[in-house]
Amino acid sequence: MPCCGWPAAGEPPRGGPVVFLNGTSSAGKRSIAARSLRIVDEPWLHMPVDAFHAMRSGPPLSPVELKALLRRTWRGYHRAVAGMAAGGGNVVVDHVLGEEWRLRDCLDLFPPQDAMLVGMRCPREELERCARARGDRPSGPAVRQPELVHARGVYDLEVDTSRAEAGECTRRIKGFLPGRPRPTAFQRLLDGGR
Repeated sequence: MPCCGWPAAGEPPRGGPVVFLNGTSSAGKRSIAARSLRIVDEPWLHMPVDAFHAMRSGPPLSPVELKALLRRTWRGYHRAVAGMAAGGGNVVVDHVLGEEWRLRDCLDLFPPQDAMLVGMRCPREELERCARARGDRPSGPAVRQPELVHARGVYDLEVDTSRAEAGECTRRIKGFLPGRPRPTAFQRLLDGGR
């Protein structure tokens, strides 16, 4: 058996787990994802959605054109993550499930038993402070997003990034992974959210 549970050459790859860190902008997803990679016992890949948005180039777009392009980018991103996991990769994703279709798309693509959904909560005042400190985006979207991002309220695990520092959140996620309960949040969402 090769190290870390990866298949030997010639063996078909097993599907890898996907840890979805779902939260608003400035909720600490990227920091926790990056820190997670340093403490896990197997190789994991961090696939941030911001990296996919950063690949765009071209002229300025109208609001309608931009909305269509963003939707195509999100759909492509979901398929890239699903492909990496299907190839056997362990993937951690920092995500903003701020529209119902994004969640539906992920539910259609990922084996529900292999996906772990982590709710990244943070109070509005802290979101505003973090957005201002980052300086690369306005605080408005982060403050308006919580109701949309957490509308379903079904998670395998929830962390409050204002109450626990990134290292503690990361340790909670790592500790939860091996014995996570069934049905998973993805399974419950597919079954109507029960």
